[in-house]
Amino acid sequence: MDEELHSDLPEHEPVPADAAAQVTARVAAGLAAGQGGASGASGTGRMPAMYLGHGAPPLVDDPLWTTQLAAWAGALPRPSAILVVSAHWESAPLTIGATDDAAPLIYDFYGFPERYYQATYPAPGAPTLASQVRALLSGTEPVAQAPDRGLDHGAYVPLTVMYPGADIPVLQISMPTLDPDRLLRIGAALAPLRDEGVLIMGSGFLTHGLPFLRDFRFDAPPPGWSTEFDHWAAEALDRGDVDALAAFRRAPGARYAHPTTEHFAPLFVTLGATAAPAPVTTITGYWLGLAKRSFQVA
Repeated sequence: MDEELHSDLPEHEPVPADAAAQVTARVAAGLAAGQGGASGASGTGRMPAMYLGHGAPPLVDDPLWTTQLAAWAGALPRPSAILVVSAHWESAPLTIGATDDAAPLIYDFYGFPERYYQATYPAPGAPTLASQVRALLSGTEPVAQAPDRGLDHGAYVPLTVMYPGADIPVLQISMPTLDPDRLLRIGAALAPLRDEGVLIMGSGFLTHGLPFLRDFRFDAPPPGWSTEFDHWAAEALDRGDVDALAAFRRAPGARYAHPTTEHFAPLFVTLGATAAPAPVTTITGYWLGLAKRSFQVA
């Protein structure tokens, strides 16, 4: 689903003095509890997996969100590579994207100022990671290759904030389905990559009811359906209740929060990449009234 937002009143939330410190403390607490990473208590070198709200291209101009994302990345061990599953690439069978250095970006959005179409992110390609993905999914998922398919905005927009040096290999793969159970199995198959220092990133948005928005200020009050779904998801995540999350269509506000479900679906790859989900929420709040709740899991 491509982005098409027309924000005539781009007002931003103020940045609290402790915004970065709050995120850093949450990440550190997760690491200390065995959330992974070379500096974590477990000492295994395992990277956390994450699910984040990637925003639209104007995310890069939001001072609060960029502060939060940068603090999150800074508190994690440095990844050996990044594997992205974005809401903006649905393709069956599961498809591996470009593995060349500085692959072209995909500007899959409409109605924004021209400067957003000039963004670059010349990250190194990840051919070794692509081979590992293919091997791990052998026998469980058919895998295709799209060598000309670069990173879409669900991948590169947050990465320009989190790792602005574009010096970590990045690989994007498609979602071959929106079925939670199958996505959980894909995540489970990919989980061994975390022992190699690979950051598995599900990129979506916890609520994404664009057709039902009426106030397009970035700091707009969230609609009731957005807060209802966000609060429900927060409770399910705190319990580690994957079954409840997989049945999200029955959740309060779900009809409006996700009229289509591709922005929630990457969450299941993230949760599948751990045997016992114990998510640690890193970012909360709303943007355009949509929930930007993001988390990492051990």
